[in-house]
Amino acid sequence: MIEALKEEEIVNKVGGRFKLSTLIQKRMVALNAGARPLVNIGSDDKMEIIVQEILQDKIFLDMSNELRTIANFGPVGGPPEFDFDAI
Repeated sequence: MIEALKEEEIVNKVGGRFKLSTLIQKRMVALNAGARPLVNIGSDDKMEIIVQEILQDKIFLDMSNELRTIANFGPVGGPPEFDFDAI
């Protein structure tokens, strides 16, 4: 068994055991469907990949319990971009 799953850190990071289970299941479906891992840990074990993605804040559940990855979002920070042509 993966040691990180025995720790409370990963449970607290996600918001509880049920949310952790949901996140793992949804990410496993995505990886099995061909999604690329967001971490490079030198292992093909999908469960280890998912745990590392969670611990490194690469994946999370949004407010509607949908799987989100950091790839779904643009760069964080910097000035907002305006469409001056729309003014």
